[in-house]
Amino acid sequence: MPKFTCADGLAITYQTSGQGAPLLLLSGQGNGMGWWDPIVADFESDHLVIRFDYLGTGGSDAPVSGYSLDRFADDATALLDHLGIESSAVYGTSMGGKGAQQLALRHPSRVNCLVIGCSSTGGPNIIRMSNEISSRIADPATKEATLTNLMYSPKWTAEYASPYATLGEASTPQARLGHRRASNGHDAWDKLGAIAVPTLILHGSDDLMVPPANADLLAGRIPNAQVRIIPGGRHAYFEEYREVASPIVLDFLAAVLAMPSGDSK
Repeated sequence: MPKFTCADGLAITYQTSGQGAPLLLLSGQGNGMGWWDPIVADFESDHLVIRFDYLGTGGSDAPVSGYSLDRFADDATALLDHLGIESSAVYGTSMGGKGAQQLALRHPSRVNCLVIGCSSTGGPNIIRMSNEISSRIADPATKEATLTNLMYSPKWTAEYASPYATLGEASTPQARLGHRRASNGHDAWDKLGAIAVPTLILHGSDDLMVPPANADLLAGRIPNAQVRIIPGGRHAYFEEYREVASPIVLDFLAAVLAMPSGDSK
């Protein structure tokens, strides 16, 4: 797997596949690019798909500290630099949706459109999961079963056996803590009005990890954002309902690419 080296000497593993207009995929908390393995093929016919392992995941270096969404957004930009790509469509889910927001805010010229899935603005205005669910995630005895149930419906897990790509974890305890703090520290509420690229917000109707009301909150802060709710979808709507979700994303990206130059901003 190829790697590139950041300015501070840390190495990050990445992968490209497919062909066409660039599409950068950003994974969820504590997960590397394997998060996208089940559905990456959906995008490869139309896009040069770009993925990478966040610091602390997969084959990338795992420093003791320094984890933040700003850092992940800067690493994504460094990867685009490494690949010689001026701008890209960006699709981020869960913490990756927060990273997509930060990327568009910190490096607006590098993003030509956004897809934000099962995510939130962060900060005090969001709708959070229940305390009961938080407690079950915090308990090692119930954590895996709870996360699986939050990601997928019982019908899905009865048909598709584990392991599930979305349940991977960061490689060290420090990385796991760093990712959690990075995601929990996100608060773009007051900044999102600066995002000027076409934005699609996707969410599962049955997501109890990040309740779907957060999609409307995001759309209320990002100018002209579109919202699509996937009926029945839980937090991993993009995998369980890929036959619905992936075409929605592809149609959105195709429409943006079809806009006359300059009209997408």
